[in-house]
Amino acid sequence: MPVDLRYRGKAVTADDILFIRRLIAQNPRFSRRKLSVKLCEAWQWKQANGALRDMVCRGLLLMLHRAGEIELPEVRQVSLNPLVQREKPQPVLIDQTPLSCALAGIRPLWFQQVRRTSDEPLFNSLMEQHHYLGYEQPVGEHLKYLVWAQGRPIGCMAWSSAPRHLGSRDRHIGWSSEARRRNIRFVAYNTRFLILPWVEVPHLASHILGQIAASLSNDWEQLYGHPVYFAETFIDPGRFRGTCYRAANWKVLGLTTGRGKDSTSKRPNRSLKEVLGYPLTPRFRELLSQL
Repeated sequence: MPVDLRYRGKAVTADDILFIRRLIAQNPRFSRRKLSVKLCEAWQWKQANGALRDMVCRGLLLMLHRAGEIELPEVRQVSLNPLVQREKPQPVLIDQTPLSCALAGIRPLWFQQVRRTSDEPLFNSLMEQHHYLGYEQPVGEHLKYLVWAQGRPIGCMAWSSAPRHLGSRDRHIGWSSEARRRNIRFVAYNTRFLILPWVEVPHLASHILGQIAASLSNDWEQLYGHPVYFAETFIDPGRFRGTCYRAANWKVLGLTTGRGKDSTSKRPNRSLKEVLGYPLTPRFRELLSQL
């Protein structure tokens, strides 16, 4: 077996493969899904909220099957990928009367975390209709916020799990590779930020950033059973200056390499982005570096 066989940062040993082979042999009637669940239970392979890492485990089994290290049972059911087949969010009618005033004129604002609530479709629809990138269904842990003023939504903000490898962030935190592997779940990535186009309120964006940053860790823990200690985002400097992030005390950490996570070369294949970060606790380095 190749000594460098790895999946999602996990080294796969010869003993691991022997264990999986025995598991398959002992359960000849099991489907691929049942084998994955059984393996997760045997290895205690769980997410922070206690749920089995079933989909990650299925990916590992499929990788070993394709590498010829194990032989999985035939596929019994071909399911449609909901992320590929998912319909775009439907438009929602809301009050689009222009709103132009000082920040004090629309306070107090209401910040609503809508993930797994009845208002989540409204968030999805506003992102699809008004964000230049449209709506994209996140994978893994994520939160969605609506910002309300005067009884109507005026902004949206989306957060998800952070990318595993990001050089400028990793150097800023100063964690080891093992600490990053264990603790990457404690970093949140701001994927979308939208102020609705008919809203013109000076300093609104930086105010929203500050308010949501103050509650983000607690909100994350309520939904997923663990806090987050550091926030990050990407800015396309060819399109934006990131003024609101700088005004909210986010720090420029560096640039991306211009290579996607699935790149097989060191040559850039997309535009470089600025990486900005914001500590959610003064002890973020200490907490993220723990083993």
